[in-house]
Parts: sequence; structure tokens; C-alpha cells
Amino acid sequence: MNIGLVLSGGGVRGAAHIGAIKALEEHGIFPTQISGTSIGAIVGALYAYGHHWSDILHFFKKFQIFDVTKYAKGKPGLIDTEKFYAEFKNYLKEDSFEALQIPLSITATNILDGNLEIFNQGKLIMPILASAAFPGIFAPVKIQDDYYIDGGTLNNFPAELLKPHCDRIIGSYVNGIDSINITDVKHMFHIMERAIKLKSFQEDYSKFNLCDVVVYPKELSKYGTFDKRYVDEIFNIGYHRTKEILNNNEALLQQTAALVLNNKQL
Repeated sequence: MNIGLVLSGGGVRGAAHIGAIKALEEHGIFPTQISGTSIGAIVGALYAYGHHWSDILHFFKKFQIFDVTKYAKGKPGLIDTEKFYAEFKNYLKEDSFEALQIPLSITATNILDGNLEIFNQGKLIMPILASAAFPGIFAPVKIQDDYYIDGGTLNNFPAELLKPHCDRIIGSYVNGIDSINITDVKHMFHIMERAIKLKSFQEDYSKFNLCDVVVYPKELSKYGTFDKRYVDEIFNIGYHRTKEILNNNEALLQQTAALVLNNKQL
């Protein structure tokens, strides 16, 4: 019996994933399979490695995206993504999917051939960095002879990766959209971000039916992808919305609790 957790991309809004994990644990729900993209790949990897949700939140808060020491030189991006390797190595001492306590699958986009790549074995950190390499901001990541960018470019909510292996799937989606005014579009990055979100949302929403429940706090749409001022606020939104959904879904809770009990007895 397996319980899957799928974590979407969404930048800083991914702090809501951490809140969702806290709420799931408080209800006795512990995933046995995880899939994720971009920030979902980062949170998923840290959790699958065995880190407590509070440690993941601490990592999230201290992580500096626009560190001047990481600016790219001679690469197609503002930030040299590969320079974050050492910071992740501090948290993922064994750089291997096989070292994870929970099986994990993450997505990245091959910028050369245009195909989606699924990583679930071998080296861990570089695929994580590739999965989170937001195009235009973070330089593509080289893995062997190929170059990869954000998995959300082609698959921002990889629920289908869990479907063959899980009895129940819980989704955490943090990349919703809402209507805006033209005054909200202040510079080129806002246009680029909006275009990416519009494309991915339609594809992501079509996969919600693969999940037994999806935690989708629509109010997260007001938070910027890289604006870290509201991490605690976003975390709390994810936490409280997940608790609300679980408390209102007694049938799912009972079924999932039975699955957890069966897993422990095996």
C-alpha cells in the first residue's frame, strides 16, 4: 500500500508545501512515494532524505537566491545554478537517489532536444538544481552531455508519475493564477512569469483528477515567485488549508490511516 505526494513548482510559494507536510504528519499521513518539480523537487528531496519539516523551512528561509557570488559569467542566465551545489550538499550528504528514505521522482526539461526527463536514480543534487532552473533567471544545468532547465516548463505537476505505484495520491499545488490589472505588470519579468504560469496552469489543472485530494490555496497567486518576504505567511497558508481539507474529508482520512497502519504492519 502506497501513499503518494505530488509537489508542484511555484518558487517561494513552495513554502506552502512545507506547511502541507506538517499538516499531513499531524494527521498521521506519511507519504511513501513523492514526485515533484522545481521547488517541489527541492522540498520533496529534502523531505525524502529524512529532514524534518522545520529543518526544510529553515533551509528555505536562509537560502539566498540572488547571491552576488552566484552571478553567471558566460552562461545563458542571471544566476549560475550549479554554484548552489555546495549548499545542497550540506543537507544531502549522500548525493544519490538511492540514499533517500522515500522514493522520489523529479522532472527537468532538456533544453537541447525539448524532451522531459524523469530523474529517479543516480546522482541527486544536479537533477534537483536542473528541475528548479527557472528559464532566464537560472542558467541551464549540465548533466552528462545534456543541458536542463526547470521541469515546470513541460510538467509542473507530475501526478502521473505516482499513479501506477500509489493507492492514494495527495497533491500540493502552489502555482495558481487569478485575474490582474495591467498596472500589475510592471516590467519584463512580470510578463514572462505570467506567460509561464498561464501555460502551465491549464495543463496542471487537467491532472488534478489523478489525485484523491489537491491542496490548492488560490490566495497564493498574489505572492511573487522570488519574493521571500512572506515565507512564514505562505507556510501558514499551506498548513491551515491542508488541515481544513483533511478535517473536511473524514473518509479520506480513515482510508489513508488504514493504509498507513497496513504499511507499518508489513
